[in-house]
Amino acid sequence: MTRRWFITGGTPGGFGVAFAEAALETGDRVVLTSRRPQELATWAEQYGDRVLVVPLDVTDSAQVQRAVRAAEQHYGGIDVLVNNAGRGWFGSIEGMTESSVRAMFELNFFAVLSVTRAVLPGMRARGNGWVVNVSSVAGIVAATGFGYYSATKFAVEAVTETLRAEVAAQGISVLAVEPGASRTNAYAGFADEPVSEPIVEYHEMLEQVRSAFVDIDGAQPGDPRRGARAVIAAMAQHPPPRRLVLGNGGFDAVTDTLEEALADIRANETLSRGADFPA
Repeated sequence: MTRRWFITGGTPGGFGVAFAEAALETGDRVVLTSRRPQELATWAEQYGDRVLVVPLDVTDSAQVQRAVRAAEQHYGGIDVLVNNAGRGWFGSIEGMTESSVRAMFELNFFAVLSVTRAVLPGMRARGNGWVVNVSSVAGIVAATGFGYYSATKFAVEAVTETLRAEVAAQGISVLAVEPGASRTNAYAGFADEPVSEPIVEYHEMLEQVRSAFVDIDGAQPGDPRRGARAVIAAMAQHPPPRRLVLGNGGFDAVTDTLEEALADIRANETLSRGADFPA
């Protein structure tokens, strides 16, 4: 059966286009949204009426409603939603400006809610659908210098877990995807983005963070196309996974972190169990 995809965050060389191409390879149809749709015009032409590029700033709730309605009217519905739009800024927990923190949550978290809540009514009416939330390895492994980015992705993880339980009876499946370092254009801006931290004690740490991103840009091990195909393969499993980590480094970091967390919790089992009223 041909599925109709709605994918946010379409940029050349990014995960949005990778998801779109993977879906098109299977014969599906795609609505790909972008803040700069003109950048995707040439790419979209090769697919004819199987692709619709829609302008969308996901932080604008009115635009979200219009884009979702346009997609539903054009193809008759949305079968797969991929919440892919997002980005990160670096800075310390103490020093990052409140405006930057709020902007990151607006894009990475609240926009995910806005798009999801706009798409779900149609899925519920049909009794089926998929919601794929693109989180990050940083949504499980907190990243030093990227604490607020990690916080947005931790929030996406929590909402994804709850949503999965709430919509299962409606025939809707929910998957969290955690890419590791992937070869997209997401790191390109760090070379031109100086450390603007107001607290001098964090400058060295943030310079190291920035340098690491600059050094790996163009050499990230993760292949967005292979990652997108892995997601489609995961969706076809019975039962499908609850989450899918993409990449060797990401897989190792996530499993190591979860095992360390479990060991730490178990090491204090006596204290934990002693916090209840006596039986």
